[in-house]
Amino acid sequence: MPSATPNTKSSLTVALALLLLAGAPSGEQKKISIYSSVATYNLPVVDRAGHEYVGLLEILEPLGRVSATAAGRRWSLRYNNADCEFVSGKTRGKIRGRDFELPAPFLVENSRGLVPLSSLSTLLPRFLGNSVTFHEAARRLFIGDVAIQVSAQFDVANPPRLVLTFTAPVNPTIATEPGKLKMVFSREPIVLPGNESLSFSNTVITQASFSESNGAAELSIAATAPLMARFSDNGRTITVAAASSGELPSVPSPPEVPAVSGQPVPPPGNPAPAPPPGHPLVIVDPAHGGGERGAALSDTLPEKAVNLGFARLLRAELQGRGFSVLLLREDDETVTLDQRAGIANAAHAAVYISLHADSQGGGVRVCTAMLPPDSSAKGPFRSWNTAQASALPVSQSVASAVLSALQKHQIPARGYSASLRPLNNLLIPAIAVELAPGPNGVSDLASANYQQKAAAAIADGVSSLRDRFGVQP
Repeated sequence: MPSATPNTKSSLTVALALLLLAGAPSGEQKKISIYSSVATYNLPVVDRAGHEYVGLLEILEPLGRVSATAAGRRWSLRYNNADCEFVSGKTRGKIRGRDFELPAPFLVENSRGLVPLSSLSTLLPRFLGNSVTFHEAARRLFIGDVAIQVSAQFDVANPPRLVLTFTAPVNPTIATEPGKLKMVFSREPIVLPGNESLSFSNTVITQASFSESNGAAELSIAATAPLMARFSDNGRTITVAAASSGELPSVPSPPEVPAVSGQPVPPPGNPAPAPPPGHPLVIVDPAHGGGERGAALSDTLPEKAVNLGFARLLRAELQGRGFSVLLLREDDETVTLDQRAGIANAAHAAVYISLHADSQGGGVRVCTAMLPPDSSAKGPFRSWNTAQASALPVSQSVASAVLSALQKHQIPARGYSASLRPLNNLLIPAIAVELAPGPNGVSDLASANYQQKAAAAIADGVSSLRDRFGVQP
């Protein structure tokens, strides 16, 4: 989870607010979209002296632990265990103690460090230790193997239809205009494995073309008749056919979710079962998993393993107090942040608890979401990055109750707020709990006794607010 040095707290808060606000459409505002297994997000791009620039801290903040300081023209940053230093107006800096040459001068504006977009393909791997693919003209950046492939199959049956199959669930914005249906993918890392344009020998659906620009991808389907699109396979398949040709075969639609503007389709799988009467549902989410290891707590201990063991103990403690519990991942599997939020929102749980671990500090840290200043709803919809706004007061009550219970169990604890996904994307009360070393140091993180003590305290805190969930003890 991210941290910042005290003298950069205010500037970091401004930067985080800019990051969140950048998630909404902004007319002609230039933006870059960044896709990774940890987070998918977009950031504003600015023009300076004929070059496009983006904030380096803002790029790295959703991906790991980061802090930055600005002292005059000198700007330094630490990301996980990697340090860098640049000087405003200079092209040469240092990353991990080695010289690095930028294609245009580094800039510092209002304590924000700006790097030219054209440097990202070579600069980011120095920090991330992962491959980076940058479609610079379209401003779409892929970290690791995250691309969603799409294939097209044309069915000449009556009515003719185009079946688009994706390697992961998608939720594009779909719009129609005379002779065309457009699907805009603003959050999904869609790429086309073959030709960017396909022509069909058909009098109804004539062509499909793929394009990308300003951080988004678009599939455009041309036709001589109005078109309609239907989802199936939990958002992995979209079937397009002429609207005037009769109804398409019945197929299941993506799972219904609360009204959140831009919310992705939840992943496939069984929905959370309705809890028995008198047993409110708590979602316990062990962070990371699969290819995302999280922090390296020691040479042999990844954060994802601690989170999962801790989650199982917390589930048992909550169940012992009369709660139903959905463990968001049961094994070492990859679940994206958008998928976690989609499952939680669809489940209508009483509380969501995200579990993390850290090798620095001690005790337990309890976090609630930090939202932009203007997080009011727009009609019946709420922005994806500010969905937590209406639930935040209860989230803060849950955090306070958990902090009090931890202290009663004589576990050092402190609370804070941060721009931490997926907390911002949740419609239900939500907190994150980060386990830090106990009296015996880092070895306590893997200790069942230490985890059990913390889990019992957290469960006590949640249970103390049982009446807020509409259920009496």
